[in-house]
Amino acid sequence: MALCAALLAGCSSGDGDDGQPAPKSTQLLDGGKPAFEKRVREAKGKPVVVNKWASWCPPCRAEFPFFESQSKKRAGEVVFLGLDAEDNDSDAAKFLEEYPVDFPSFKDPNSEIAASIDAAVSFPTTVFIDSKGKQSYVRQGGYSSEQKLAEDIERYAR
Repeated sequence: MALCAALLAGCSSGDGDDGQPAPKSTQLLDGGKPAFEKRVREAKGKPVVVNKWASWCPPCRAEFPFFESQSKKRAGEVVFLGLDAEDNDSDAAKFLEEYPVDFPSFKDPNSEIAASIDAAVSFPTTVFIDSKGKQSYVRQGGYSSEQKLAEDIERYAR
């Protein structure tokens, strides 16, 4: 199903037009690799943190609140994107209703986007892209604490 309005609304830098955090996102964005790459290009000048997740992944569920918290704390400074890979739309939508976040998540049913950013191997995976658009670090596996995620954001999302 096309989510053109959601895609347009969800492609903010994580901030609303007034500098406030964007509203919670519970919709998955279509558009595949081209839409995802466009969104990353639009973030040039700001670092990007991409979290690959799936509704069936227990470590993804455990770490998702850390990404929500960090996206709020770093609103306007760091762009956060979700990548729902190898999942079905119904389960993914339920996941986002249970764990709503301030950033958009792209559908990636065949891991095409994940493969393009070296994130196809494990769940979850976090990819850090620096403010110049260069991929700086890929972390395979989940975060055990928000502090560890915050440390990696400080280290790799510059």
